Amino acid sequence: MLDSSMANTIQNFTQKSIQNFTQQKSIKMSLRSQQHSLIHRLADCIEETWRQHLDLSPYTVPEDLGYIEGALEGEKLVIENHCYQTPQFRKLHLELAQVGTGLDILHCVMFPNSDYALPIFGADLVGGRGGAISAAIADLSPVNADRSLPESYYQALSALPQIQFSQPRALPEWADIFSEFCLFVRPAGAEEEDLFLQRVHDFLTLHCQNASVAKPLTSQREIASAIAGQRYYCTKQQQNDKTRRVLEKSFGAEWTDRYMTTMLFDYAT
Repeated sequence: MLDSSMANTIQNFTQKSIQNFTQQKSIKMSLRSQQHSLIHRLADCIEETWRQHLDLSPYTVPEDLGYIEGALEGEKLVIENHCYQTPQFRKLHLELAQVGTGLDILHCVMFPNSDYALPIFGADLVGGRGGAISAAIADLSPVNADRSLPESYYQALSALPQIQFSQPRALPEWADIFSEFCLFVRPAGAEEEDLFLQRVHDFLTLHCQNASVAKPLTSQREIASAIAGQRYYCTKQQQNDKTRRVLEKSFGAEWTDRYMTTMLFDYAT
């Protein structure tokens, strides 16, 4: 039998564990629920699709990078990172961020394990909480040497119905990493937001279904090529000056470089 002192210690530990879990869950739900409705819906869609098609397990995030608070031009900046892994993916990363009451951000990347010849799914949303989404991008980016998607992906994406958006956006100069199916728009109104959400769900479903039946590579040459493709993708993404400037204003250059190279766009070696 436990003495009263040990029993109290266990009880206090259990209560603290429950409180911590409840607090973390509350933080996760409160940030998402306070963000733009499209960001909220897309975050839910991404995680639900992952759970439906993939065998998720926890991914260890550096202790100081899971939940981050800072300030940007006098406004509070909050960043949440939710990460998982699967046999096919070394990291599934969903980042949610908000700046004050006027800016909401969603960022997502699915990094394949180096022994799987899979494209890289990525999606980003940027917008005001009560207003419009200013930037919405999603793609299945090829990582092979000739920048082409696997035939199964190409055929499936080609078969998707065409969607017309009233405000397409131009990709930056460094963005040769994206496929011809990349969707980069400024959704105008609820109807176009719904269309964007549906197309991202199409991309995700196709990607997860293909990944779930994919066979790991056995050739060291093919594995080296997959690693090189991921490195190229991440190196290009690290050149995104807008992301770097925002983070540097809040956390400084050294912290920003660490965050971009170990959390946002790290790659296998």
